[in-house]
Amino acid sequence: DLYRKVFVFRKDPSDAYVVLRARLEQPLHNFTVCLRSYTDLSRPHSLFSYATRAQDNEILLFKPKAEEYRFYVGGKFVTFRVPEGRRDWEHVCASWESATGIAEFWLNGKPWPRKGLQRGYAVGATAAILLGQEQDSFGGGFDLYNSFSGELTDVYLWDTGLSPDKMRAAFQSLRLPPALLAWNSLSYEVKGDVVVKPRLRE
Repeated sequence: DLYRKVFVFRKDPSDAYVVLRARLEQPLHNFTVCLRSYTDLSRPHSLFSYATRAQDNEILLFKPKAEEYRFYVGGKFVTFRVPEGRRDWEHVCASWESATGIAEFWLNGKPWPRKGLQRGYAVGATAAILLGQEQDSFGGGFDLYNSFSGELTDVYLWDTGLSPDKMRAAFQSLRLPPALLAWNSLSYEVKGDVVVKPRLRE
């Protein structure tokens, strides 16, 4: 149970990462991914990387620069421009719905304008899910200069689109529906220089 704990990725750049294990029975036609990050990186870095053998950027949350997030589904992406961070924790949630191709992006409990992405697509179920690196092949192919350095916590993946109330609840660390990946019952394996530490502040 990682309640009130964080992964600290100590080095920059880094070859370290964390493997997450989720039991997916079938392809995803809807999903929501949420996490909280704290970093002073200004270079590009990957936050959440979900690769299948067919598609390395099946789901990817990527920050190419301080005022931009990229959200990938099935190798295509949409960009969300954000205010440059105040060197504080940033909580992001991204959700996607195959039927409409609607991509939602929430930053610190507030929604950004919705965008269209990969309507009718299905996200493959046999996946390598990593924190801290961006996969260019299944479970590997890292570019160290896309690695994450800093602190990550509150990582979740649901096989549904969360309602606005639940998006805000995720930001506030309130009770959330059962998830494929849940921070409080995470099955994970650390590879390299990543340390689990208590959160310094709320």
